[in-house]
Amino acid sequence: MLVLLPPSETKAEGGAGAPLDLTALSFPELTPVRERLVTALSELAADVPASLAALGLSQRQADEVTRNAVLRESPTMPALERYTGVLYDALDAKSFTKPQRNRANRRLAVASALFGVVRTGDPIPAYRLSGDTVLPGVGGLRTLWRSDLEKTLSTVDELVVDLRSGAYANLAAIPHAVTVRVVTDDGAGRRKTVSHFNKAYKGRLAAALALAPREPGSVRTLISVAAANGMRLEPTGKKSLDLIVV
Repeated sequence: MLVLLPPSETKAEGGAGAPLDLTALSFPELTPVRERLVTALSELAADVPASLAALGLSQRQADEVTRNAVLRESPTMPALERYTGVLYDALDAKSFTKPQRNRANRRLAVASALFGVVRTGDPIPAYRLSGDTVLPGVGGLRTLWRSDLEKTLSTVDELVVDLRSGAYANLAAIPHAVTVRVVTDDGAGRRKTVSHFNKAYKGRLAAALALAPREPGSVRTLISVAAANGMRLEPTGKKSLDLIVV
């Protein structure tokens, strides 16, 4: 099983790992696109105003540009620790034992504007790049990533659970993936998509799937794992589920 998570704009600082080595990342066939983006982002960082404009940042966020300037030299840490925010707080990887961490790293991956997709054990630096960014000299990331990323993800020969958010889902389609929508149910059959707590519930679901003693291999087992962890998943199609919250 591969559970595909969205990234986060916020990243943890620092790291104890060696500088970025693109060849050490999972899905090595994506290296040429990764190399192009790392180079473009690093070079753009030499022009702070242009970087702020392209990345949609304010002057107060200029430190994010500094991160991009030293992409190739800054220390790395596993992606599971690098990404922060609501979803990753709910995932609570810090509480995992070593065997649980190993299991999670086999099952979890993160969609990334810069790297396409990485396993959660992959060592990456802090960076700033969003899925909807248009980079000078490169263009829109959907155009850049779509062909290579769709080819890579289409070859994943196991159950794929797609928890990506809109901008990252747009980078590549995964026709065989199971998608999950977080909704409320008013008791009369009317459901409404949850926005505020969406990430937290996806983080809880990802943790349950990552730590399940037996790796889920079907929609039925996804529903069973969720139920065992106090969550209600219901199918809305052959490849779509609603995670219903109260």
